[in-house]
Amino acid sequence: MSRIVTLTTDFGTSDAFVGVMKGVILGIAPEARIVDLTHEVPPQDVRAGAYLLCGAVPYFPSGTIHVAVVDPGVGSARRALVVATRTALFVAPDNGLVSLVAPHAAVRGIWDVSRSRSRLRTVSRTFHGRDVFAPIAAALACGAAPAGLGARVRRMERLAPARLRRERTRTLGEVIWVDRFGNLVTNVGAADAPGARRDGAAARRTFRARALSVTIGTHVLPLLDSYADVPQGHAVALVNSNDLVEIAVNQGSAAASLGLGRGARVIVRRD
Repeated sequence: MSRIVTLTTDFGTSDAFVGVMKGVILGIAPEARIVDLTHEVPPQDVRAGAYLLCGAVPYFPSGTIHVAVVDPGVGSARRALVVATRTALFVAPDNGLVSLVAPHAAVRGIWDVSRSRSRLRTVSRTFHGRDVFAPIAAALACGAAPAGLGARVRRMERLAPARLRRERTRTLGEVIWVDRFGNLVTNVGAADAPGARRDGAAARRTFRARALSVTIGTHVLPLLDSYADVPQGHAVALVNSNDLVEIAVNQGSAAASLGLGRGARVIVRRD
């Protein structure tokens, strides 16, 4: 059986951690197809890992196994989990890392695999990516059922949601991510626009049809279609590829130019 296994970590690539995890997976499930989502999650930044995972998972085939290791609690009493949704399996620490991509309504089952017999024989206190999560993912790739790997549990840790408030003529949110281009990604989605319908296609049409502006800090920006709709070096607000409002600078860094980052409040207003 050939299963896709994705890896999302904060390990970087200067050390051998990622390669070792792949070696463990391939040693158990040699037919697995491993895809690196990213290994550049900021160290110990669970919320950033959750955001990146959430934006990537919908584009993978049903049945993909997603291994996510951003684990500041490694070696502690925090649990290791397998979480099943209708379309995917997630192998991750129980710290909220998969809470955005597996909301309550989507979860089909949760299993505690902290002491699974499928772990490596020796489990270190500092590298559960190698000793716990990789072999569990490999067992799943070989066809093991989650129920055979651990005890079913009812709950998992979830991140507190970012602030979002919808009003009649405006929506208040915040910056949740700064990408490598310096773009400020907010938690205001297309369906959150003032007066928008709640389905994606109609919401995107609402953005295009209505005169909307985005306020961030002392800056008030029109919501346009693309980076190139403003001159080079100028700031612009737009809806990005994940249908989230984003503040950018054409061929520059909004984070650097505006002096703002994660947690900055934003207001999307109907003019």
